[in-house]
Amino acid sequence: MSPSFGRGAMTNSWQDMQNSECFLIAGSNCAECHPIAMKWVNRARAKGAKVIVVDPRFTRTASQADIFAQIRPGTDIAYLGAMINYYIENKLYNEFYVMNFTNALYKISKDFKFNDGLFSGFNPETRKYDYASWAYQLDAEGKPVKAASLNDPDCVFQKLKAHYSRYTFDVASKITGIPVAKIKQIADTFAAANPGNIFYALGMTQHTTATQGIRCYAIIQLLLGNTGKAGGGIQALRGEPNVQGSTDMANLNANLPGYLPYPTNAEKTLQDYVMKNGSVQHKPLVALLKAWFGKNATAENDYGYQWLPKNNPSNMPIQPQFFSKMEEGQFKLLLNWGSNSTVSIPDRKLVARGLSKLEMLVVADIFNTETAQFWSEEGLDPAKIPTEVVFLPAAFVYEKAGSMTNSSRLIQWKEVALKPLNDVHPDLDMLDHIFKKVRALYAGSTDPKDEPILKANWDYGPHEAEPLKVLQELGGYNDTTGKPIASIGEYLAAPVGAVSTGCWIYTGVTPEGQNLADRRGNDDPTGLGLNKDYAFAWPGNIRVLYNRASCDAYGQPVDSRRKLIWWDPVQNLWVGNDGPDVADKTKGPDTPEGKMAFRMNPEGVGRLFTATYKSGAVSTPPEGIGAVPVRGAGMTVDGPMPEFYEPIESPTANLLHPEVQNNPCAKIVSKEFGKPDAYPYVLTTYGVVEHFCAG
Repeated sequence: MSPSFGRGAMTNSWQDMQNSECFLIAGSNCAECHPIAMKWVNRARAKGAKVIVVDPRFTRTASQADIFAQIRPGTDIAYLGAMINYYIENKLYNEFYVMNFTNALYKISKDFKFNDGLFSGFNPETRKYDYASWAYQLDAEGKPVKAASLNDPDCVFQKLKAHYSRYTFDVASKITGIPVAKIKQIADTFAAANPGNIFYALGMTQHTTATQGIRCYAIIQLLLGNTGKAGGGIQALRGEPNVQGSTDMANLNANLPGYLPYPTNAEKTLQDYVMKNGSVQHKPLVALLKAWFGKNATAENDYGYQWLPKNNPSNMPIQPQFFSKMEEGQFKLLLNWGSNSTVSIPDRKLVARGLSKLEMLVVADIFNTETAQFWSEEGLDPAKIPTEVVFLPAAFVYEKAGSMTNSSRLIQWKEVALKPLNDVHPDLDMLDHIFKKVRALYAGSTDPKDEPILKANWDYGPHEAEPLKVLQELGGYNDTTGKPIASIGEYLAAPVGAVSTGCWIYTGVTPEGQNLADRRGNDDPTGLGLNKDYAFAWPGNIRVLYNRASCDAYGQPVDSRRKLIWWDPVQNLWVGNDGPDVADKTKGPDTPEGKMAFRMNPEGVGRLFTATYKSGAVSTPPEGIGAVPVRGAGMTVDGPMPEFYEPIESPTANLLHPEVQNNPCAKIVSKEFGKPDAYPYVLTTYGVVEHFCAG
């Protein structure tokens, strides 16, 4: 979703689901795995909403559906592409929305091509794309050239139309196994809804084409004008109660907290980093460094930028590859916190082989997991495994205080319900204790490599770490006043280097003397499920992201029953029932800033085609950081538009391009594959709500 909308988070909230008129649930079994979501789906159903479920299995969610389609696993892009084609060919798209809030009119470089399953720029040796041809045509000021109409052959809309012209209902049916009539019924039913909502979970994400499948959802919602509206958008149903919080804190190795791009070895200085990623990333990175290194982070030393280890873009392993590296002897120690890789990674044997090569494995969990007992796997001889396993009993969710951020971006505070027994400790205390002991070992060192440990600003309490101090660090401080940052507006107005925050999107969660994550106000005067006084949603307590797109050209709501925000000409201000998701609340709907419905994208619009682009780009590097590109675009590494590829182990030939069977950019980790003649079945796995957090 990030390359499409600018943020990767769920667009709406759980409560907002009651405002939907139709649900496309594909890749989720929410009736069983996310029952709270189903509660709000049922409220919408009581008002007449339709439910469409696409799944390989007839699930409990499917049993509640108005339309159920059984699909061949891994073929979602085929029927979704057919829906896109159908909406374009039959002009079922929202023309005002498409022309004003997407990049449909932007002209694409004449060098861009797509032939036989491959986009222009593919390197077969590296199995990667060069994005150069996936670019806009630019004017003299470096801004994208816009077509006069959607009929211009160079514009994004026509590129989209041509690309999906191959995706007929008949082709989609042959690929997916869903009957033609049912695909058309799904497309018509969803298009008729105003608004429609899309749900997905691990059933979509765990594919080699997962990113592009989700991109299809984004394209559909942009074409129909459903994003940014109450009851619309795309909802990523997370697998555990704090998955959103963990990704906010940089669970992915290409991110820093707050979704900042992680520095690579090509960006040796802060200037290099900002030149590549844009000045919009300058302040949050400096604020993060000040939070991490405190008074040791100064303008004179680039705020400690040199203390950050740098990623190597040519060596960015995904999780299974870490175990391959372990097997090769690259790692000696693994700290395993709340992760059961033996169960969650498909190649169980690879995990066991990798762990067998370690000197020490430390597992912190609430019970003795399969990973902690990997040595008992079939085919392994414990006597020949040198790995020492240390198990640290960790406190259960109700035995520790702290914040949890749910799928709605809602930061909720919780207190300890029951203190843990015996030698059981919260993860935070264990990490705090380990870091303090490690720092003590390095005391007095003059080796530059030890500076990050010795210079770190680590003060969360003298004995047991205080979770509230962590949240306050995330919410940030104003260095001028010495007080906690009161709002994201205060953060945005401050000069670079004048604020510190451990995660800039959390700014405003802990104003002086308050913890807004601990609020429990249930008032909902609009009946839309906004509940603005319940906890705190990032950014800026906005409950529906991109809500500028819920208004017309004059800044007035297009849906009089579901008003989110609007432009007040008397106050000359964006106001509303929700926090306005706009670039500047004082800029009217007729200004460039006031037109931006997707302000986190450099174009300010939703991206049907993920073109490579930096707003405010300059031809020569400036002397000062302030004049660098403003914002860079998020990219999809396997194509600017989604394309169907067969699953890696599929015995079925790719109907669209037999010569390019699978995703050419997919990282293949496992070395052993079964043969369909020996086992001609697709094995699907699934979990229920009791799977996580329940022992």
